[in-house]
Amino acid sequence: MNLNGEIIVVEDDVDDREFLDDIFKSLQIPNKVVFFEDSTEVVQYLLKDEVRPFLVLSDINMPKLDGYELRVQIMANEILLKKCVPYIFLSTSKEPEYIRKAFELAVHGYFQKEEDFGKYKEIISNIVSYWKSCQRPLIGW
Repeated sequence: MNLNGEIIVVEDDVDDREFLDDIFKSLQIPNKVVFFEDSTEVVQYLLKDEVRPFLVLSDINMPKLDGYELRVQIMANEILLKKCVPYIFLSTSKEPEYIRKAFELAVHGYFQKEEDFGKYKEIISNIVSYWKSCQRPLIGW
């Protein structure tokens, strides 16, 4: 686990990316935040030896490759599984079917996106704080 690793944000909507960027800046989280507009680029990035991310925050509804499909690709890759990177969904939907499907893919969390800056900031702060405190296997166990 790399507590100081990158926070990977997979989000196709420019407004949502900017909102999250503002939240991370206001929280003064020291981790580098890397945004991906195109979800098809994420697996190749994560496979780089020098990339040791802290966590992945992913939208679900995206063109080309949705968040569920991205999660399946990550779970199917033994190298990425051994990096033990928490995968968390951020979605506008709180439909039970979306949540059920997410947890069938062994997602580490599912949170509804908020329009209120303060509420969304609290969610992101809680996610980061939790994973900073959580024990995980060493990378490449």
